Amino acid sequence: MIVKNEAATLPKCLNSVKNFVDEMIVLDTGSSDRTPEIATAYGATVHHFQWCNDFSAARNAALKHVTGDWILVLDADETLTPEIVPQIHSTIESEEYLLINLVRHEVGAEQSPYSLVSRLFRNHPDIHFSRPYHALVDDSVSEILTTESHWQIGYLQGVAILHKGYQKAAIAQGNKYAKARAAMEQFLATHPDDPYVCSKLGALYVETGKIDQGLELLTRGVAAGTENYEILYELYYHLGIAHSRLQNSLQAISHYQAAIKLPIYPILKLGAYNNLGNLFKAAGDLQGAKIAYETTLKIDPNFATGHYNLGMIRKALGLFTDAIASYQKAIKLKPNYADAYQNLGVVQLKVGNVQASVIAFKNAIALHAENNPEEAQRLRQGLREMGLI
Repeated sequence: MIVKNEAATLPKCLNSVKNFVDEMIVLDTGSSDRTPEIATAYGATVHHFQWCNDFSAARNAALKHVTGDWILVLDADETLTPEIVPQIHSTIESEEYLLINLVRHEVGAEQSPYSLVSRLFRNHPDIHFSRPYHALVDDSVSEILTTESHWQIGYLQGVAILHKGYQKAAIAQGNKYAKARAAMEQFLATHPDDPYVCSKLGALYVETGKIDQGLELLTRGVAAGTENYEILYELYYHLGIAHSRLQNSLQAISHYQAAIKLPIYPILKLGAYNNLGNLFKAAGDLQGAKIAYETTLKIDPNFATGHYNLGMIRKALGLFTDAIASYQKAIKLKPNYADAYQNLGVVQLKVGNVQASVIAFKNAIALHAENNPEEAQRLRQGLREMGLI
């Protein structure tokens, strides 16, 4: 791993792997806090590197210190899930794999809760990282496969990595958008039709309000063509988001439908199905929305947003008992889900469960008070007017 000023997150990361890996190589790129000392205390070997605004250069420097047969790459804001360890053990004993893709859960992400990352690979002399911001080994692996065709690329089922770096607070604190944009724009200048950078930079433009620029890049990426279905999915997915922002619902639906038709690991399609459901709901197609949300829950029964959205559809269809069950499942999975408590209160009131309704509303008010005080006050005033508090 490469690190800089990660004293707050590093212990949890290293603790998740210390009993599993044979060695921990930490490359420090200029920390001013206790990051190197913490890494050493956990048994890691710490090396130092002069930062040069190139993540691939740093990761390749770290690779030089590895002695093991297989390499697992983590960032300090990630942890390895204990459930995946037996799968990793059994898979790396196989002779055919060069690279194993891992499912990463973007904890707290408002879009795309899961992604596939190329983080587990053999210590092959020709594997190296490329691209200045989203450092990947994929390009070098593709080159190896053209001459060493006996190798295979695989992936493990189930979530392997938990990542907290895409939460809004973390993005703002780390100035991630600005760093990413600068690095990718520089790369795009010399690789104008690269589908991967078209996808990542196009999505970043859309996220930061530069929707026309994002649309142009994402469309360019699709036109360039790619045999990597995961990248093609991301291109279509972010085109769906862009058209949604422009209120072009039919185009957005078309792109989401193109995304979910691709032959990729189903859990990666969760965001597209969920957003498709939102568009159907907005258009008044409640049955279409219901099917989309139910599909998200078939893919991932622990998808709290899916349970909440299904609850909203069930409420709109007058299926109040079913809606209550959906909201309760969402809350069980996400105890701080203010909107779920609020809508649970509404439906409990509709079926005459006044006491349960008041409890749900009070929970919603308490949670809204932290992040949305205006909504908390509005709810509180509404309950007073109805004589419930």
